[in-house]
Amino acid sequence: MDELAPAAYAALIAPAIDRVFAETMLATRSMGGRELSESFGGPPAVGFLIDLRTRLGAGESVTPGQFAAVRRYGDLAKAREILTGQAERGMLTIAEDGTFRATDRGREFLSALYDLHTQVTATLWVGFPVPRLSELAGRALAVASDPATWAVTADGHALSAMLPVPDPSTRNGVTLLNRLGTLRYHRADAHAAAWQAAGRTAADMATLPVHSAVRIPIEQETNRGAAAPWTALRPAERLEFLAGLAALPCAAS
Repeated sequence: MDELAPAAYAALIAPAIDRVFAETMLATRSMGGRELSESFGGPPAVGFLIDLRTRLGAGESVTPGQFAAVRRYGDLAKAREILTGQAERGMLTIAEDGTFRATDRGREFLSALYDLHTQVTATLWVGFPVPRLSELAGRALAVASDPATWAVTADGHALSAMLPVPDPSTRNGVTLLNRLGTLRYHRADAHAAAWQAAGRTAADMATLPVHSAVRIPIEQETNRGAAAPWTALRPAERLEFLAGLAALPCAAS
């Protein structure tokens, strides 16, 4: 059962989480998401609201440092221009120090998005043990949300831009989707800490082959840094969670 030890399991569960989250978000576009986005001004108006929906939807603000950590692999200056455009479209307000939050219209969009995610997940995941998977994800997220488990990064923590995660008890599909999406950032910060400690940059990581001699120890350290949430689950529960996510259908028919 060594593969179910927390650090080894962190490597196994990451692609399963990524698949469910990414494919479900993609399915949402073809199941009404594209039309919903256009009704609020399209991607130029809502892009970062979707990305940061858990925190912004909870009425919280996102600081410039948190935003920079989320965008550590991209063009931050361009991202800030897009953010300004979303504010000009009435979806966000940006304070003088760069901190931003959703406007009433922005929160209206997020409420509609949650309604759509409810419909999408109910359609895709009917008959699957979503409440149980959501519970397991919630226990892992409770540990991930504790700053004591966060890796030491040089550029802040992207996870902090996603917390707190709303917990609508009657929306198990949305709850699971949000918990999975947020758990990804605990690992993302662990990965950043690992390559930063190795003296690498975000640009380096974009070009290093997956199985290169340089990258392998970085990925191993990432797994160690991403292990803490999985201590919340017993080995049998880790296997249950992995198998449960693998079984979830996430593509629109």
